[in-house]
Amino acid sequence: MDKLQPQCFELPPLGTNLYTVASEKRQQLAVFDAPLNGFATVENLLVRSGYTLEGLYLTHGHWDHTLDAKKFADHGTPLVGHPGDRTFFEDPSVMAAFAMPGLEMPPVKVDRWLRHGEELEILGHPVEVREVPGHSPGSVLFWFKEDGFAISGDALFRRSVGRTDFPGCSFEELASSIRNQIYSLPPETLLYPGHGPATTVGEERGENPFVMA
Repeated sequence: MDKLQPQCFELPPLGTNLYTVASEKRQQLAVFDAPLNGFATVENLLVRSGYTLEGLYLTHGHWDHTLDAKKFADHGTPLVGHPGDRTFFEDPSVMAAFAMPGLEMPPVKVDRWLRHGEELEILGHPVEVREVPGHSPGSVLFWFKEDGFAISGDALFRRSVGRTDFPGCSFEELASSIRNQIYSLPPETLLYPGHGPATTVGEERGENPFVMA
């Protein structure tokens, strides 16, 4: 089995991270989140590598993570997300009050809805889905068990946490998600967040000032 490792692309307008995970064995690429310019970024990778696109996995439904999702859907890419954020996906106008003015936010049709504890196979590797609500009702984490990393969206950042002043947010719920669903991962697990640099579970358990273990 080939070892998987995410590649990060920080994209506008808020420095949102898009991650690609490539399987040399399968000649396929999986994508996590779809910020502005995300489709063009991935399309260039596909042209250079000759790989095919396996799927787009959305960590949550906030606009800065989904601006290019429709372009992936129009390309025929299956979209995967959590039903807790269904309103954000299907009616992004509800986010207008906390979005940047002038941005087009097309609706997103999710093809497959996730549930907590679900075991996915992504690029032939086992991936556990964990619900991490608080920053949004449908926030999820994708844990690549055998590869030692998790793509965690906006629940937790290096020495910080996701905002909880948006509709549907709760700091208490977020803190519970972090303690129970993120800090319970093996301490050496690499965490790839929706903004900023990667970190590890062990570092955040010991040093994150917002949520202590």
